[in-house]
Amino acid sequence: MARIRNMIRNATKPILCYVTGRHGLPGGGSSGRGDSTASPISSIERAVAAGADWIQVREKDLEAGALDALVRAAVKISGGRTRIIVNDRLDVALAAGADGAHLGEASLPVERVAAWRAAAGRSDFAIGVSCHSAEGVREAEHTGADYAFFGPIFATPSKASFGAPQGLERLAAACAASQIPVLAIGGITESNAAECLAAGAAGIAAIRMFQEQGNLAEIVSRLHALRSEAD
Repeated sequence: MARIRNMIRNATKPILCYVTGRHGLPGGGSSGRGDSTASPISSIERAVAAGADWIQVREKDLEAGALDALVRAAVKISGGRTRIIVNDRLDVALAAGADGAHLGEASLPVERVAAWRAAAGRSDFAIGVSCHSAEGVREAEHTGADYAFFGPIFATPSKASFGAPQGLERLAAACAASQIPVLAIGGITESNAAECLAAGAAGIAAIRMFQEQGNLAEIVSRLHALRSEAD
């Protein structure tokens, strides 16, 4: 646990994570299994080429076979340059050779995944968790998570179901609540990313910023040049 947690925490620049969302892409990726697995590929290729640090494959409505194919493609595209993390599905993450799993409220308990990792000798496998309070971040650290997503920070359609935005003050409190790195998520753009980092976030995670912006490589370069107060 300490190895991967320290590796993440000791990053020399803000961590930039692209969270996939194929339904937000042209065509929506919903016209069959072929489209569902193929539609995010170009965005993943673009994010890897631009220098994104992590890609979280978050396609909750894909059946296991299609998700496995997508994650395997992402791992191949990455070639070790970008950490590939699978949302929720530990089984797919392991089968497809991903670098970690991001756990939600309905996922396996963090303690069980951390116990498996220790028993399997997989100290390189990252475990993340989504949190919506400072208490949740503390619990994530206590149970063995290596990092936490905290949000939504700003208003965004993809996180509307989680309620009102948390805001920067609550982000700062969450970042100060534990020693694990916290990534801000929810309505993150290039224009407000610096505020999140100033609040103590170790990085940012976003869907639309990676899928809808023009010259992504330039945006990634500018964001990597920012400094996090967590450093």
